[in-house]
Amino acid sequence: MPGTALLIVDMQCGVVAAQPAAVRLEQVLDSLQLAIAKARQRGFPVIFVQHEEAGLERSSAAWQLHPALPATAADHFIGKRHGDSFCDTELAGLLQSLEVSRLWLGGCATDFCVDSTLRNAVSRGFQVTVIRDGHTTLPAFALSGEQVIDHFNAVWQATKATPQPLRVQAATAL
Repeated sequence: MPGTALLIVDMQCGVVAAQPAAVRLEQVLDSLQLAIAKARQRGFPVIFVQHEEAGLERSSAAWQLHPALPATAADHFIGKRHGDSFCDTELAGLLQSLEVSRLWLGGCATDFCVDSTLRNAVSRGFQVTVIRDGHTTLPAFALSGEQVIDHFNAVWQATKATPQPLRVQAATAL
C-alpha cells in the first residue's frame, strides 16, 4: 500500500508556458522534478491532472504536460473541467483504489486549481503536504504572482482547523 501519492495539477504547456509565463516557473519545475523523483524512489504513485477547456483541448499542444516534467506510462492521468481536481473526475476513486490517504500537492494555479483541490482533499480527510516551492500562478489581478504564492503558503501553513494535518514543505524536505 503506497499510502502517499504525488498530485500535480495543470502543469500544461498552454497554462504555464504561454505568455505571460507562470511565476517562478523554472524553480517550480525543478521542485516538481525533485518531488517526482522522490515519489518514484519511494514507490508512490504520480498523478497528473490536466485541465480541459477551449484552448486546452485534449491532446492539443497546449494541453500537453510541460516537457520538463518526466511523465511515464506508469503514471496516472486525470482530465478535469473545473478548478477542483475532484469535481466530476475519477480522482477520488483512483486515490481510493490506490489506498492513498496522504497527498503531496503541487502545480498551477496556486490561487485557483491548487487551492480548490487542496481544500477538497482536506475536507475528504486526506493528509496534504503542499510543496512550498512546487506551485505557481499567473501574474494577474491586484497582487503579483509572487505575492499570491507567498500569501497562500503562509495561509496554508497557519491552517490548523483540519481533520488531518496540513503541511507546507519545500521539495527538498519531502
